[in-house]
Amino acid sequence: RRKYARLYQLFDKLTQNHGLFKVETIGDAYMVVGGLPDPQVDHAVRIARMALEMRDQCQSVLVSLYDLSLGNVQVRIGFHTGPVVASVVGDMNPRYCLFGDTVNTASRMESHSEALKIHLSEAAFFQLCKQTQKQVEHFECSCRGSIPIKGK
Repeated sequence: RRKYARLYQLFDKLTQNHGLFKVETIGDAYMVVGGLPDPQVDHAVRIARMALEMRDQCQSVLVSLYDLSLGNVQVRIGFHTGPVVASVVGDMNPRYCLFGDTVNTASRMESHSEALKIHLSEAAFFQLCKQTQKQVEHFECSCRGSIPIKGK
């Protein structure tokens, strides 16, 4: 449990540094969004930068402070872009929640990723290309080929 506390403190700081919005954590999943609740023309670039920093910085977080032989955390990252429905739900513990196929697809990108890799959907790749075409900054991406994704 302490591993998650250390990791999520790191991710919370990155979320803030990149001007993104933490939606929720469920178990070992950390969901962050760009372009909500306020629109951002560079939301994909912000997410990509954060994803790279998450991947790099998590490698300094030990799985266990008591058993160093377990090594460091190795995250899988999923990245998708698209429309969502956003709403505050609940009376007892109100939460800002996202709904829609975009959320499901982002989750599938993460579950089909590999350790220390960032798995982009085709939509995320094209949005990232669009947002960086007039910038000096570029991101190195490689195609993994066709991967069967449930529901896609």
